[in-house]
Amino acid sequence: MNPQLSRLHPYPFEKLRQLHKEISPPKDKRPIALSLGEPQHTTPGFIGEELAAHLAALTQYPSTKGSPTLRDTIRNWLIQRFDLPVTSLNAEQHILPLSGTREGLYSIAQCVVDRSQNALVAMPNPFYQIYEGAALLASAEPYYLNAESATGFLPDFESVPKSIWSRCQLLYICTPGNPTGATMSLYALQQLIELAIRHDFIIASDECYSEIYSDESKPPTGLLQAAAAMGNDTYQNCVVFHSLSKRSNAPGLRSGFVAGNASILKNYALYRTYHGCAMPVYCQMASIKAWSNESHVRQNRDLYRQKFRAVAEVLDDVWALEIPPASFYLWPETPICDTEFAQRLYQQENVMVLPGSFLSRPVNQVDPGKNRIRIALVPSLDDCVEAAFRIKNVICSL
Repeated sequence: MNPQLSRLHPYPFEKLRQLHKEISPPKDKRPIALSLGEPQHTTPGFIGEELAAHLAALTQYPSTKGSPTLRDTIRNWLIQRFDLPVTSLNAEQHILPLSGTREGLYSIAQCVVDRSQNALVAMPNPFYQIYEGAALLASAEPYYLNAESATGFLPDFESVPKSIWSRCQLLYICTPGNPTGATMSLYALQQLIELAIRHDFIIASDECYSEIYSDESKPPTGLLQAAAAMGNDTYQNCVVFHSLSKRSNAPGLRSGFVAGNASILKNYALYRTYHGCAMPVYCQMASIKAWSNESHVRQNRDLYRQKFRAVAEVLDDVWALEIPPASFYLWPETPICDTEFAQRLYQQENVMVLPGSFLSRPVNQVDPGKNRIRIALVPSLDDCVEAAFRIKNVICSL
């Protein structure tokens, strides 16, 4: 067995299962799950129609690189969404489809980390646990960058010593952030790119929440956008990951892509040839339709805005909530220990939330997830409002 497997932490939802193991929730209250970031809005009908129309493609082995049409469609979307120079992106060299961003975020580390060196992989703290698992299974040391309220819930890059950057081979960032919803500015991204080029590490930007934001006139900035704006139109040291899971409410489609520097993606394409996660042809056809349509994405954003407003209205007089600029999460402080608060919500109200400490690691005597919870506003508007009233009941009972 791979000896690195013993270094993996239990997944957050396994921890949650253990936390609830001895608890019986009230049977007269139906369960409301705000714990898992799984979109529950209706998947656009045209995605299912396109899947069904191309089931005959089950007889075909898909190409690792995906179809030229899919890559062209993604290229056009990136150029339009992030205002990229038209000549800077080549569908053949700069884009690869993925079986969801989770698969790509894990496998990029296995490809780019040089195990013969004293490798280090940096990541935000709290974080999406795939980053940590990818680092450990690549035999690298994870380095956690605390993201707290004092830093606007963004990683504290300025506190990182040069000795760490000199060992860093890969930096994961998540913008908009999971679980915080914080977004990185153009300037902050450009500072990171300069660091990456100076110290020769790769930035892997997880942007799967980039299409869920509060202000329609201010979409979050992307890493490639920041690179192009500073004249780095070869996207040196940069790769980005996007997905249809959140954007199009299609987590079961397992469709995403990675885009960025041609040299990095050339080697990654070779790795993926052996990795064996090619996207089925019928999924590619449905993905082409999804990346070509923006109306359903605008409607999706509006639904989340409605839920944020409604939940905040219910809880405003008992709980200080900060509405994030993007994502579909709330990341509030808890009035008691985060795990105890989660237990009480489940035991008294049959509401499931994720303790913040399940998404973070203690660093320098600070745990940025402690005494916070992640609330995923993914159920229906009515369920989110009902959950808010139940949460209010627990807060008022303390």
